[in-house]
Amino acid sequence: MAVERVDPHEMEADALEGVPLPRERAALIGHGAAERALLDAYRSGRMHHAWILAGPKGIGKSTLAFRFARFVLAHPDPTVDAVQSAVDLSVARDTPTFGQVASGAHPGLLHLRRPYDAKRKAKDKFKQDLTVDEIRRAVPFFGSTGAQGSWRICIVDAADDMNVNAANALLKVLEEPPRRSLFLVLSHAPGRLLPTIRSRCRMLRTDPLTREEVRAGLLDLGVSDGDPARAERIADLADGSLRTAITLARGEALDLADLFQSLVARLPELDPAAVHAFAETVGRPGADEGWTLFLDLIGDHLHARLADAATTPLHRLVSVTEVWEKTSRAAREADAFNLDRKQVVLNAFRDLAAAARS
Repeated sequence: MAVERVDPHEMEADALEGVPLPRERAALIGHGAAERALLDAYRSGRMHHAWILAGPKGIGKSTLAFRFARFVLAHPDPTVDAVQSAVDLSVARDTPTFGQVASGAHPGLLHLRRPYDAKRKAKDKFKQDLTVDEIRRAVPFFGSTGAQGSWRICIVDAADDMNVNAANALLKVLEEPPRRSLFLVLSHAPGRLLPTIRSRCRMLRTDPLTREEVRAGLLDLGVSDGDPARAERIADLADGSLRTAITLARGEALDLADLFQSLVARLPELDPAAVHAFAETVGRPGADEGWTLFLDLIGDHLHARLADAATTPLHRLVSVTEVWEKTSRAAREADAFNLDRKQVVLNAFRDLAAAARS
């Protein structure tokens, strides 16, 4: 099988400018319990062939998936001393395996994500869905012959982006797993996946990062400006997401996040002037960073509401889910067809207020 190489001019769909991609990162911030669970499962010799790594967006699920994949590819025999005595899933940067995974060129690893499409006229050059054609790349990948004793590992990033046809195609591959195959399926909202997909995978939940871990991540990535008070505010607002924290550390993002938090804190009441000012700022043409920040903030806000399932009435949980689905769909359509982003923001706040009143 020909080795797939990533065009250096094509960024990942969820890449942040100036920040290493998950496959390039040696350090893992947080997730010690999840890392130990994967390591213990691997060296037990009875590892499940498919895992759902579940948790909010931006907390490091992809970094954990690549870290685990790299470890397995570097140590294909789980019985060797290097695996049995390992304290974590780290692999040295100067090894061939690390370099191949970091460059997207390891023949035993397939990374499925929203495809790049240079023909798209929208600013977002990536397709809005993780398509069925992308998922079907797993068929020849697992059907090819690797070196004796080698693994074939597929990372689905993220399963939430799959359309119906893609989800059914993934299910078909999961139903007939080849020997020494491993699926790492990332999901921000696993409850929305097909029940049949969930039933064929082992669920591994990952928690939002602590404030200390968020601050450590900013320092590790060189994003923090060293101002303790500012770092504290960013960690508070990031809600456990390093991705959100990185975005907040740049430009006017922190002020926008403060405004967003003040607006949702007043729900179901709305301040029309403040909402319009916020929508104008993040929805104006060319404000791509502000737009991305808005989507991250509203996603985090809604996920937090859904996490309160034990104390929240069912009808309100349904309303929150509907807001998430409606806003996500509207955002995708706005990007795909160059529609008015400001109106998407205004509609989202109107729907948030209605859900809070329900």
